[in-house]
Amino acid sequence: MMKHLRITVTGKVQGVSYRATCKAVADQLGVKGFVMNQPDGSVYLEAEGDSFAVDTLLEFCQDGPDNAEVMEVSVVEDALRGFKNFEVVKKKK
Repeated sequence: MMKHLRITVTGKVQGVSYRATCKAVADQLGVKGFVMNQPDGSVYLEAEGDSFAVDTLLEFCQDGPDNAEVMEVSVVEDALRGFKNFEVVKKKK
């Protein structure tokens, strides 16, 4: 069963390698999508893949890397978008 989640993570989640670690976990799990910093200090990601892999990535998001302090994780299930890989999206200049 495939699923697509839109996930917003708030707390101390920027400047702690959150995106890079998230990508490493997603790549290991075979999850596709992207992760990016938001102007308000949160991290936003979209993840799709089989339910187990996406749920496992969501579990990682609730803890984050060692230096992160996750306050809240909000999740919205959405339609599949057919991502080809998992990317860290850099801020637009």
